[in-house]
Amino acid sequence: MEIYNSLETKASKEFKELLNGQLSKSKNIAEGKIIEGKVTKITEKFIFLFIEGLKSEPVVDVNEIKTLGLLENLKVGSKISVLLERIEDKNGDVIVSASKALKIKGWDKLVEAYEKNEPIMGKITNKCKGGVIVEHIDTGSLMFCPGSQISDKPLKDISHLINEPQKFALIKLDKIRGNACVSRRQIISSSKKEDRAKIIEKYKVGDVIKNAVVKGYSNFGCFFDVNSELDVLVHTSELSYSRVNHPEELLSIGAKHDLLIISVDKDKQQVGCSIKQLSPDPFEHISNYELNKEYKVKVVKLMDFGAFCELEPGLTTLLHSSELSWTKKNPSAKKMFKIGDEINCVITEIDKEKRRVSISHRLTQENPMNVFEKKFPVNSIIEGTISSINDYAIYLKIDGFDLDGFLHANDLTYDKNPEEEIKKYKKGEKLKVKVLEIKPDQQKLRIGLKQTQTDPFEWFKDKKVNDTLTVKILSTDNRGLTVQPEGSKIELQIKKSQIAINAADARPSRFITGDRIDAAIQEIDLKKRKVSLSIKLLEELQNKKALEMGSDPLSGRQLPFSSLSDKLDKKEKKKKKD
Repeated sequence: MEIYNSLETKASKEFKELLNGQLSKSKNIAEGKIIEGKVTKITEKFIFLFIEGLKSEPVVDVNEIKTLGLLENLKVGSKISVLLERIEDKNGDVIVSASKALKIKGWDKLVEAYEKNEPIMGKITNKCKGGVIVEHIDTGSLMFCPGSQISDKPLKDISHLINEPQKFALIKLDKIRGNACVSRRQIISSSKKEDRAKIIEKYKVGDVIKNAVVKGYSNFGCFFDVNSELDVLVHTSELSYSRVNHPEELLSIGAKHDLLIISVDKDKQQVGCSIKQLSPDPFEHISNYELNKEYKVKVVKLMDFGAFCELEPGLTTLLHSSELSWTKKNPSAKKMFKIGDEINCVITEIDKEKRRVSISHRLTQENPMNVFEKKFPVNSIIEGTISSINDYAIYLKIDGFDLDGFLHANDLTYDKNPEEEIKKYKKGEKLKVKVLEIKPDQQKLRIGLKQTQTDPFEWFKDKKVNDTLTVKILSTDNRGLTVQPEGSKIELQIKKSQIAINAADARPSRFITGDRIDAAIQEIDLKKRKVSLSIKLLEELQNKKALEMGSDPLSGRQLPFSSLSDKLDKKEKKKKKD
C-alpha cells in the first residue's frame, strides 16, 4: 500500500492517469445507448465486435445481420451500430442488438418527420388485415397504412403499388409502443387539391357544362363527372321541377346531361349545379292538361315500382305499377316498356301545391271485368282452367278472358270436407262453375262449383220440426251418433244428450253401425243449412201420444225405454182418486 502514501510519487501519478483515461472511455458506455462496434471476427453463426470500454467482446447473430441486409458487405474491420442492452448478464456476457439499434435510429427520423409535418419515402411490402405494411426506405422501419388511406378512391387491385417507392404522410405515432401509421391518400389528395383549385378557377356561375356524366347517387343529390377533371353535385331539389324522392328515379349511371352552374365555393372547392333551371318551369303550362283525358307520354326511366314518364320536357310524372294493367297481379314496367317508348296514359290527378301529376296506362283500355260482367252476369255458368291451387282456394283462368276467378274451398262441395276435397284437384284441370260475385272496381271475381249442383239440403224442404225420419247409423263415438237419413246424402249428428230421456239409456254403445232407427227433427233451418235430430224428442212425442190414448202401462215396457210405463202408472193412480 506504499503507492498511496504519497500521491506525488511517480507511480501514483501513472496510476492516476491510467484510471482517468479508463473512466473517460466508459462514460459513453451505458445500457440503452446506441454505440458502434468494430468487427473482429466473422464465423458461420456469430459476428464478434470490439467496443472500447467493455471488458468482453459482444457477439451478434449472423441471421440478425442477414435479415437487415448488411451481411454481404460486412468484413473484418467494418463498423456496426448496436444497442447495448446489458453490460453484463448472469453469465458475464455483453448483450447487444443490431436490429433494435436500426429501429431506434429509424424511429428518431420518423419522429423528426412527424414533428416537421414532412412526407417520408416508403414502399408497400405486403398486405395485412385492415391495410398494408409500409417499409421506410431510409431506415427499414415498418409502418401500417389502413386500407382507407391507400387511395382516394376504391382499388380492387393494389399489385401495381407493391414495392414501388412513393411518398407517405405520417398521420399517427405511438412513442410508447413504437407504432407508426401512414397515409398515401393524404399525399394524393393534397396534390389533387392544388390541381383542383386551378380547375375551379375556370368555372363561373351561369356557365353551362355540356355532357356531364352521372357518376353516383346520394340521399341528397347526384354527382356528375365533368371532363374527367371535376366532380360536381346537383342537389335533389335541383334535378326536376317535379317532386323527386331519390335521384335514381330520374337519372341512370353513365347518362349525360347539361348542367347550369349556380354556385362556386373556392374555399371548399365545390361547384353546385342545376338541371331544372336550364328549362322553364313546366308547371306554368299545367293548365294545358285536363283530368281524365288521354295524352301521349315518353318513358324516361324504368323502376321496379313503375316508370317515370314525360308529358313534356321537364314535366315528369310517375306511372305506378298498379296502373299498368287491369289483369296482371304484379306487372313490371321493365318488361312492358323500354326507355324512349311513347305510350298513351290518362291523367288521374293534378296537385299544383305538391307539384305532382299522376297518370294511368290501364285506363286507356276498357276494364275487362266490365266486359265480362256484361256477357256473364251473376248466376251465369262459365268454364275455365285451374291456373293455381293453395290450401284454401282454387284460381280458375276463365276461357276467353284474361281473368282469374276465385273459387274458395267452401264453394267446392255441399256435403264433404272442403280441406280434403280441394286436394282432389290439379293444375290444368277444366271446371264448369257459377258466377257468384263481380267487383270490377276491385278486380275481383268469385265463383262456385257446388252451386252448379243440386243442393242435398233440398231433400229437407218439405220437412218440419217433430217429423220422424228413419236414419242409418254410420258410426258411433263418445259424443253421439253419426247418421244419414234414408234417401238423403247428408250426414247428421245425434248428440249423446239426445239419445234418450233417461241418462242411463243415453249410451252410444247401445247402437251398432248399420242399424236403422227412427229419430225426430228437433231443429231445421234451410238458409243456415242446419238440421238437428233427436231420439229423445221422438220418445217424448211417443210418450205423449200414448198418454193421450190411455195405453196399458205394460205396453210401454215392451219399448226399448222404461220412461213410458212410469208415466202411465201415475195417470192410473190419478183416475182412481177422481
